[in-house]
Amino acid sequence: MSIFDDREDKFEKKFAHDAELKFKAEARRNKLLGLWAAGLLGKTGADADAYAKEVIKADFEEVGDEDVFRKIRADFDAANVEQSDHQIRRQMQDFMGEALRQLQTEG
Repeated sequence: MSIFDDREDKFEKKFAHDAELKFKAEARRNKLLGLWAAGLLGKTGADADAYAKEVIKADFEEVGDEDVFRKIRADFDAANVEQSDHQIRRQMQDFMGEALRQLQTEG
């Protein structure tokens, strides 16, 4: 294997690793976000866990975070939960940081 092939292989492996980490972090972030939102919606126990799974599934509607944001926003609006768009997005950001920290300590 040439030096170029070896370097290309390393870049491909790093790209695959980074993509997998991003996917796991987003899924974990969505679970944390779903549990947070469930609490504000008055859900506990199995209902909170089921809601968190709905939030995770919402992320598969389109690329990016807007599908998750729209789900939370719509559910809060329907239940008259007062959280601004900024507060929801801030929680998304904070939970992404927490998800990454959790994954790093597990690895």
